[in-house]
Amino acid sequence: MSKTIELTAADGHKLEAYVAEPAGKAKGAIIVVQEIFGVNPHIRSVTDAYAADGYLAIAPAFFDRLQRNFEAGYNPKDIEAGVAMIQKLKWDQVLLDTGAALAEVKSAGKVGIVGYCWGGTVAWLAAAKLVGLSCSIPYYGGGLHGMIGEQPKVPVMCQFGELDQSPTLEQAKAIAAAHPSVIANFYAGAGHGFNCDERGSYNEAAAKLARQRALEFLGRHIG
Repeated sequence: MSKTIELTAADGHKLEAYVAEPAGKAKGAIIVVQEIFGVNPHIRSVTDAYAADGYLAIAPAFFDRLQRNFEAGYNPKDIEAGVAMIQKLKWDQVLLDTGAALAEVKSAGKVGIVGYCWGGTVAWLAAAKLVGLSCSIPYYGGGLHGMIGEQPKVPVMCQFGELDQSPTLEQAKAIAAAHPSVIANFYAGAGHGFNCDERGSYNEAAAKLARQRALEFLGRHIG
């Protein structure tokens, strides 16, 4: 079952969130962090899939800080609009909104976070800054290398495409080298956005293997 709810962040900001509930008792909860395209059909389907795997899953609408109901596709104009959004958001606000999602779902048990593209950077930052998470799975976070100095406080598994340009393979390897405790998976033949089946960069084999590894990791750290 899925629904849209309203969250209130610690600074009083109200934002929507898409919530998908598992059929039975939840194993725990997962915060799903969007790409630059908002909580669009793809992110909702990812959230639904985690619920189907037994987790209470929530995808907060981070762009509500700037524009309500922002959803974009994947053409150059959409990418331009999405990039403009993330350039205006402040990281402390992003963490407040992540915290609001965490507070909403923590009754289900341990909480993990998974993020894609811009969301991968959010998942990395949350692992270092947000209290109450049990693990984090950043997928190809373009901003990770710029935050290489952040120290994750929970187990982290990074998913990198070897053909990605954001971060590049060299940058991804530098992140892995700087953080020996972080599990870093590299996918040959995969580029940025390899998990999104609505983008030209979709790589089915890499997406399937990454998802399998993500579920095993969540099983170990959440339940």
